[in-house]
Amino acid sequence: MSWQDKLRNVEPYQAGEQPKIQNLIKLNTNENPYAPGEKVKQAILNFNADVLPLYPNPDADELKHSLALYHGLQDNQVFLGNGSDEVLALTFLTCFNGKAPVLFPDISYSFYPVYCELYGMNYQMIPLNEQFEIVKEDYYQENSGIIFPNPNAPTGLLVTTDFIEDILKHNSESIVVIDEAYIDFGGESAMKLLNQYPNLLITQTFSKFRSLAGIRLGVALGNQEIISKLYDVKNSFNSYPIDSLAQVIGKASIEDSVYIRENAQKIIETREYTKKELKALGFVMPDSYANFIFVSHPNYDAKELFGLLRERGILVRYFDKPRINQYLRITIGTQAQMETFIQVMKDIL
Repeated sequence: MSWQDKLRNVEPYQAGEQPKIQNLIKLNTNENPYAPGEKVKQAILNFNADVLPLYPNPDADELKHSLALYHGLQDNQVFLGNGSDEVLALTFLTCFNGKAPVLFPDISYSFYPVYCELYGMNYQMIPLNEQFEIVKEDYYQENSGIIFPNPNAPTGLLVTTDFIEDILKHNSESIVVIDEAYIDFGGESAMKLLNQYPNLLITQTFSKFRSLAGIRLGVALGNQEIISKLYDVKNSFNSYPIDSLAQVIGKASIEDSVYIRENAQKIIETREYTKKELKALGFVMPDSYANFIFVSHPNYDAKELFGLLRERGILVRYFDKPRINQYLRITIGTQAQMETFIQVMKDIL
């Protein structure tokens, strides 16, 4: 056996394109179009670079405490990681260790099957129905864990906390993870269920709502036992995942929450404007509660539209996958960006 045969061979997650084209309207990776806030900017300016020769606080205790206060939780109910992707990777490794399959939707965040393949986990992708909805009864079966985003990605569809509670009641022997990356754009968090259901874990991110995709901060919220085990796994992998500057910026972001919520409301209003304009052009779409929409046109090929938009300086996301290869996922930018997008789409059609 050669040394090449000893290398791990996996099919990785394909991130959205990060182009270097100038003056591009970038609507392909669900980034927030607004700056994170003055307190964050001031925290960066005031950062003491003299601390950089030292390792950061391994568990980001000050940031953790601020987040706990923000959510009305105890510090030991909060886990922090280097972006929600790391939090999710550690969650799979910590929480889904049975022989039965891990369950998640077939149309969902495409990192989930990547984690399972990487860790050699048994998993089952549960088909959404024809309206791209999660059918809760499909999850009333033996499993080693359940995970799905709410709102779901890339569809943007939302389920209620009653829906989540029904899944929890039917899966008391499994950990149920609700991935709330987009919850602040129109949904109700499952946070109120945390103290009632010890098998519930919620993951969130600073990338979307808080406009901080560039510093990589992710969060898990749950009962003390799950959070403790997550830290055990984290410290077996990387003791210092969150750098000193990111901890300072994250804490300042919590203090900027009023301003950040105002920006989220702008995105919601622009989303509704964009949906209305696209429907007038004949597009169909699920009713998104995220900072993106998922659209299809009965008379135009999605891949062709993707290419025509790109030629005109607008980048959206196209997934060449079964069931969704006639859809485009379009991030909601500023009002001005989306007005330009609508005009370009009118010109194309």
